[in-house]
Amino acid sequence: MTSSISPAVRAAELAERLGRVQARIRAAAPPGTAPTLIVVTKYFPAADVELLAGLGVTDVGENKDQEAAAKAADTASLGLSWHFIGQLQSNKAKSVVRYAEAVHSVDRASLVRALAKAMEAEQQRRTGAGLPPRADLECFLQVDLRDPAAGVGTTPSGPARGGALPADVPALADAVAAAPGLRLAGLMAVAPLGGDPREAFGRLRALSGQLQETHPGAAGISAGMSGDLEAALEYGATHLRIGSDILGPRPPVR
Repeated sequence: MTSSISPAVRAAELAERLGRVQARIRAAAPPGTAPTLIVVTKYFPAADVELLAGLGVTDVGENKDQEAAAKAADTASLGLSWHFIGQLQSNKAKSVVRYAEAVHSVDRASLVRALAKAMEAEQQRRTGAGLPPRADLECFLQVDLRDPAAGVGTTPSGPARGGALPADVPALADAVAAAPGLRLAGLMAVAPLGGDPREAFGRLRALSGQLQETHPGAAGISAGMSGDLEAALEYGATHLRIGSDILGPRPPVR
């Protein structure tokens, strides 16, 4: 458990791990690019988020709303950008838009409608409270890169990863672009289990190019985790989602 060590020791541990990941990114990123490093802090305490902020981290990712909302509130004074990266239920949209700068898992039209409605309500809440309006919510469309015919990325119980089918991306993109309060940022994907991440990320880059033909501003590619960040950067990732290689083994869940 991270709580069993002193803050100074934990900070040194995080600094070492963060430095190693940053070195990997510098070595793999194409010249002239500056990918956004999102440190995924799920299951780790807000104290770790504070230490990471002290080390220069500005972007933090979470995949569960209840945990994310609590950590965002506890660290509100740090000026961090919060990214929601997990599968999102429509009934959680109202909570997520209160703290998240971006949602990386938009995969269906019903969620687009829920987020747009939540953004409208959030702006009204802020106006009523005398607060400035928030920026439009950045939306990455999550794409399912599995190949069911080949069995790649599937498990005996069904699909291993979520997302919209590639064929559904154009309509979903149009829906986000037309929704007040939302901004189409680009695409997100997870490399299928058991597959070649370079092949998967190559397909994602091709889909991104097609998307930009109709939505030129949607150039973001959210791809790459601890085990495949080099492959993601090779194929144009602009946002990396790194957890265990920075924070270490996941603490026991109580």
